[in-house]
Amino acid sequence: MDPVACRDHLDKLIAEESNTLEQLQTLLDREHELLVANDVEALDRAAQARQNCIGTLLRIEDERKSLCRALNVPADMHGLDRILAWCDPSKQLRLRWKQLGERASRCRSANDRNGALVTARLNRVQGMLDVVTGRADQPKVYGRQGAFQNQPRTGRVLVSV
Repeated sequence: MDPVACRDHLDKLIAEESNTLEQLQTLLDREHELLVANDVEALDRAAQARQNCIGTLLRIEDERKSLCRALNVPADMHGLDRILAWCDPSKQLRLRWKQLGERASRCRSANDRNGALVTARLNRVQGMLDVVTGRADQPKVYGRQGAFQNQPRTGRVLVSV
């Protein structure tokens, strides 16, 4: 592969990844709105769109790794740096690659924000379940098998009138 063809291929991959990360950021922001609104049905639909973006990002990463292997360099950041130094002496792609990393960091932060909200809600629900089942005053410790220890096998029977 010549440097120009390599640069064109990397340019295409970076552009596609940038567009996909932009789409993912929009989906993560929408997912946060749905989490706040507690719209479970819309969250299910949004999860499928997010998974499609993740699938696209994984495919792009596989293509980038294949390019590294084809050029006989490690399929990691060091290998990609070597390829960029070889095929992009103007360093335009390197700048776009850096911007791509910043966009990915923003997506990671948005995903962490959503995950924290989900975790907080799960903990709240678990606390309510502990009160209902009579386990609220029990210590939460794990046994060797990874399951909670000292949990009673009985709970309260609730009747709704």
